[in-house]
Amino acid sequence: MFDKKTFAAMRRSGFDVGVSKSKLAHAMLEVIAGLPDGSPLLKDAVTAHLGMLGQMSATRDLNAAWTEAKKAAAREYPDRFMLDERGVLHRNDGSVEVLDKTISSENFRRLNEEAAVQGCSVNQLVSELLRNRRRQKAEQPAGG
Repeated sequence: MFDKKTFAAMRRSGFDVGVSKSKLAHAMLEVIAGLPDGSPLLKDAVTAHLGMLGQMSATRDLNAAWTEAKKAAAREYPDRFMLDERGVLHRNDGSVEVLDKTISSENFRRLNEEAAVQGCSVNQLVSELLRNRRRQKAEQPAGG
């Protein structure tokens, strides 16, 4: 059976797929769009669905095509997929609604200063603030 090393040796000896990155990205987008709801959106799963095209392509071409395919999936299918701030593709199941993607530079500075004073990370500080907020809401009477 062929493995990645065999295909790499074939590429080095002159055999190549001859497919551009944009066509590879388009093929990845078709695979992403056709995946059922429960399947993972991992690059390896999508590459495996590409078959010989995915195995014969160079890693740098796959990485570049994957970046393009993620952006295109989020742009063309916003009801099914969303791209987070770090560039990770997630399924949009409707449970998460992005209200605000930005934080002002002043609030960002204040948040970092407060985390430094408290001696914790910003993530821990925000988690603690959210816990306190939920606790306060739970303690408030229902009427007011």
